[in-house]
Amino acid sequence: MNRLKTLTLAVAATALAASSLNAQARDFRLGLITPPQHMWSTEAEAFAETLHERSGGEHSVSVFPAQQLGNEAQMVQQLQTGALDMAFLTIAEISNRIPDFGALYAPYLVDDVDHAARLLRSDAAGELLDLMPAGVGLVGMGYGMVGMRQVLSRDPIESMDDMRGQRLRITPFEPIRDFYTATGAAPAPLPLLEVYDALANGQVDAIDMDFDSILILKFYEQADNLLISNHMMFPMVGVVSGRVWRELSAEDQALIESTMAEHLENVLSGFQAMDAAQEEEIRGLDLNIVEADAEFFSEAIAEWEATWAEKAPMLEALREEAERLRQ
Repeated sequence: MNRLKTLTLAVAATALAASSLNAQARDFRLGLITPPQHMWSTEAEAFAETLHERSGGEHSVSVFPAQQLGNEAQMVQQLQTGALDMAFLTIAEISNRIPDFGALYAPYLVDDVDHAARLLRSDAAGELLDLMPAGVGLVGMGYGMVGMRQVLSRDPIESMDDMRGQRLRITPFEPIRDFYTATGAAPAPLPLLEVYDALANGQVDAIDMDFDSILILKFYEQADNLLISNHMMFPMVGVVSGRVWRELSAEDQALIESTMAEHLENVLSGFQAMDAAQEEEIRGLDLNIVEADAEFFSEAIAEWEATWAEKAPMLEALREEAERLRQ
């Protein structure tokens, strides 16, 4: 089933809301790593409000942004035990446990945020969610995302040679680590909220980041060279603990799934709507900007593909779907 057919599901959820009043009231806990002002966090809060309203006040959701409940690996462990009910997670941690999700990070799989959103709404991407209950003990409700990946650095990067030896901050997961290792950089996993200080004190030389976070967290104050490459999408998935899911009535499952899918869709469409304006704002800053395309990273892409074509069999199907959606 396409989990992002939100309009149909939202109507069904409204009809089911009255019957869900008889189910056990729950105060759910939802964790995520982004700061309170980030769109993932604001939509998590909006999801909490909507679920409370549609359940007739029976259910509530307490949202814990900014890694208050730990990093994503720790939150996944909490979800698996049922100590945490829900989360908005980068696909990063999921791909560490289900390699097929790594296919979503194929370099230049998509062209831009609009193309990325179309792919994440597709049945091909939806099939990956079906791997989650058995693969990681979670139930996937649908996808969100942030903007495309860029490289912000303290020193100019005008060719891939300039990346060699650069200590480059990444989110800790294999597909992105393998890509930057192939460029000759030294990937350095680091939590998002530690990145600003790490740039300021020289702990890292460069960061893998999207326009939104560069602007919100003002990373440009500590690094004034930007490689606009759009080389990867960066998906997010909304999940419910498998243990918690099995305790819910069918009515509550339908209500939660439709409501979360609706707010995840808001994340996709939100980043689509603001991407162009954010790029314009970035280009208006006092930054040294270099443009890059697939040819810029050709050797690294070939190395990445040689590794991940075998590790993530879903890559071929996703690439075919991405190509179809490109037309």
